[in-house]
Amino acid sequence: MLFLPLLFGTVIEAQAVLQGAGDYEYSSFIDDIFGEVAGAEALTDRNQQIQLGQLSLSVESPVSASSIFRDNKLHLPDNDDLSDFTKYIPLYSGIVTFAHIEQADCFFDPDTKIDVAIVGAPFDSGVSYIPGARFGPNGVRQGSRRLGGGLNPIRGNTPDSKLRKLDPYHSGLKIVDCGDVPMTPFDARVALNQLYRGERAIHKHRTATSHYDNTRIISLGGDHTTTLMNLRSAYESFGNDSLAVIHFDAHIDTWDPEVLGGGISKYAGLNHGTFLHYASELGYVAKNHSIHVGIRAPYITEGDIKHDRDCGFQKITSKDVDILTPRGVGRKIKEVVGDRKVYLTFDLDTFDISYINSGTLEAAGLNSREVLTILDELEGIDLVGCDIVEVNTPPNSVGLDNTGLLAAQVVDSLLGLMVVTDVN
Repeated sequence: MLFLPLLFGTVIEAQAVLQGAGDYEYSSFIDDIFGEVAGAEALTDRNQQIQLGQLSLSVESPVSASSIFRDNKLHLPDNDDLSDFTKYIPLYSGIVTFAHIEQADCFFDPDTKIDVAIVGAPFDSGVSYIPGARFGPNGVRQGSRRLGGGLNPIRGNTPDSKLRKLDPYHSGLKIVDCGDVPMTPFDARVALNQLYRGERAIHKHRTATSHYDNTRIISLGGDHTTTLMNLRSAYESFGNDSLAVIHFDAHIDTWDPEVLGGGISKYAGLNHGTFLHYASELGYVAKNHSIHVGIRAPYITEGDIKHDRDCGFQKITSKDVDILTPRGVGRKIKEVVGDRKVYLTFDLDTFDISYINSGTLEAAGLNSREVLTILDELEGIDLVGCDIVEVNTPPNSVGLDNTGLLAAQVVDSLLGLMVVTDVN
């Protein structure tokens, strides 16, 4: 390179170092700054051209910007030395697991001890409006790339909160990403059974340091139909006793199958708006200890309100959040669930339409600070399982990044609630 641009006030045409009377040794200015770029062979050729007078150089004074760089030349590792590859990995690179946690073979290696497992449920065959949640697990993981360690100044609602002092990723618990359950897109009945069998296999793992005997699961959805299988496996794994269900959603999702879907066929009766009807009917839901949060979508029939109560749910609407305040909502939820084992399911349409893509968007939703404050106020609940669902992040969709980012932040908060009661 004979001519380089103006740098540090010095015009550099080439660099030569005076080694004796009339003897010059050529070194590239770029090489002086960045280490060897051109390669030794190229530099040798240049030096020979200089000695034969075939290359004319302008010689600078011994003290110049380029000589300073040469005196502090970058020394790169040996060409076969890769030791620095493990010292710093950029957050945007590498195989994408949730928050860069370890990936594990949770389905075929039953001897692996796991305290908390994150698993994807790529399924959207139960939606009534907008599909796309089959890409949700990937969207959540992509949104989690800046998570994975360090204290968070807004985790926990008070300075003396245990959450405020918690880094869940370095708490001593074995937290792994199991990848996705391979749910077929061609038959919802088979796909949901696959999810149940996958979660059942994960729940059977023994724990490493947790005081729970069985692994707890955070599921990444996937439409809300998947929660029925999550609940079934959690119910069976934690005592076959009904669970207090905290249901964040714009919709009640307890609709009678005859009202939503079932009027067409029995097959259509199980969907993302009826799964809690079935969960209640099957005994998974602790009646009078379960609650909806963020409700605002219209009912379908006048009987929906009574049917929802019969399924065992109380409710807090999105406007109630303004009246009670987010911390007040959290306290109300804890009052309802009491000391029972809790399953928390979070539909992304809890957020306002301005924030996210989801399966059935509704106006007048919650903002991100309200949601995180409510979740942190639940500190201390006995959370045995949870999920994030209706994460619509199909390729090339508008708002894909924000949707994944918010979903990942909710999962981060759920993980905090799981870990905080399980460490000293």
